[in-house]
Amino acid sequence: MENFWVAVNAVVPFCIYIAFGLFTRSIGLVAEDFTKQLNQMVFRAFFPIMMFYNLYSMDLSQKFDGKLVLTGIGSLFVLIALLCLIVPLIVKENSRCGVMIQAIYRSNFVLFAIPLTESVFGSEGVALASMMVAIVVPIYNVVAVIVLEYFRGGVPKIGQLAKNVLSNPMIMGAIVGLVFFGLHMHLPACVEKPVKAFSDLSTPLALFVLGSTLHFSSIRKNLKYLVSALGLKLVIIPSIIMVLAVKLQFRPVECFVLFAMFATPVAAASYPMAQNMGGDGELAGELVVTSTVVSVFTIFLWIYFLKNIGVF
Repeated sequence: MENFWVAVNAVVPFCIYIAFGLFTRSIGLVAEDFTKQLNQMVFRAFFPIMMFYNLYSMDLSQKFDGKLVLTGIGSLFVLIALLCLIVPLIVKENSRCGVMIQAIYRSNFVLFAIPLTESVFGSEGVALASMMVAIVVPIYNVVAVIVLEYFRGGVPKIGQLAKNVLSNPMIMGAIVGLVFFGLHMHLPACVEKPVKAFSDLSTPLALFVLGSTLHFSSIRKNLKYLVSALGLKLVIIPSIIMVLAVKLQFRPVECFVLFAMFATPVAAASYPMAQNMGGDGELAGELVVTSTVVSVFTIFLWIYFLKNIGVF
């Protein structure tokens, strides 16, 4: 039962942010046109700050686990390559292709990995999870921009694609963050504090906006996409990753970090990114919401099962 509450405590805050947005719209406190403008502001102002701060504040002093990093990153790129080959053969609309690919490979690793790992493995798990978050999350975001840009409207020229990617607000934030990190530049404390606050606000605000623009009437229309994406994301891919982790003889805490990387719900950031980059925002939002709710049960069942068979 303890594992169930671990999953609940990790997921419920996300549900509350979404529900609060839905509530404010239902009582007429916010208009949908306003929240659509707010969504653009989140994408163009808050997410670049979040990307900057994530890279600016990276701590790579933790013990580097090369085998774990290579397995995680290698598995991620293999998954992305397979999705880019297979999804367009099944999903014909470009606006949905990019959304589906992003939803399946991109987990809410940054917000789930550390609390989940800490609850099961304590401080050892936190150190390992923090190291992987610092490496994986920038890759998630950069690949998401490339995928969504590629499927924005057909097949662009490489030069135009590169220009669009580099001019994306999130990528610009990431570049500045890398410059500060690489040159060991530090913001004054009076500036760093609000930058961190804006970064921390990004995900709750994005989920609030998602809730305030969510319409459940389209879920039936998108049901086949939701079922297939969530089946792959929360069940099939974690199964393959856990088999690989056992075969490679990873320690339980390392197996858990890989689990958190691939078995957690769709990243909240995928919704405003899709909405602002020509993707099907409606589908992206539903994937975030349904994966968040369903993951309460799947994470619990995975942890319970894998602990019982001795993987964790």
